[in-house]
Amino acid sequence: MRELLADAARTLVPPKGDRHGPLPPLLLTLTLVTGVIDAVSYLALGHVFVANMTGNVVFLGFALAGAEGLSAPASVVSMAAFLTGALAGGRLGTRFAAHRGRLLAVAAGLQAALVAAAAVTAGVAHGATAAPARYSLIVLLGLAMGLQNAVARRLGVPDLTTTVLTLTLTGLAADSTPAGGAAPRPGRRVLSVLVMFLGALTGALLLAHAGLAATLGLALLLLVLAGALTWRLSRRDADWTRPLG
Repeated sequence: MRELLADAARTLVPPKGDRHGPLPPLLLTLTLVTGVIDAVSYLALGHVFVANMTGNVVFLGFALAGAEGLSAPASVVSMAAFLTGALAGGRLGTRFAAHRGRLLAVAAGLQAALVAAAAVTAGVAHGATAAPARYSLIVLLGLAMGLQNAVARRLGVPDLTTTVLTLTLTGLAADSTPAGGAAPRPGRRVLSVLVMFLGALTGALLLAHAGLAATLGLALLLLVLAGALTWRLSRRDADWTRPLG
């Protein structure tokens, strides 16, 4: 327990000279965004994910088998948007390969623009999820989450993919002391799971009590804060901004 708490503290407040600098808490913020946005996509856009592509592949299979409440076109559109966003994120990663701070700052800014467009769309549609608005939201949010996933992958901070928890949970159990492992980064892994859970819970509650546009507004606020803080911190060419090698 002591090691878990100490590692969680190091993740939230990285020590001076840490190889990843402020990236872990910033990526935890994006993990929170993922929970909020996946609550929006699953609960308000017809049981589809825009960040969890494993779920969409499974949903597509279910939908083609005739399962009720699922849409094959929605899953396909979401995956296509996500892949397009990931492609853009890959190009962005190449463009800013020499400076991880600027990469994250620019990516967060682009994500914020996409989520802002989604919030405006939801506001104009008065929260309605009829086909035109629904697919517009799926595309905008899928692009944003594909971009985020690709950039997080390029940043290479262990256990902070921001969108996928399967390997994080597997590592938490398989690398634990009872399993005979060294239990690396237990606090960071637990924080990642808890933050995703908190995002999903908050997103679901906001949807129920404040509506779709307000929920997307929270995701937008988090992205703006993360992007602005990253830009400010990355103005100095500290060690953490340099590419991994």
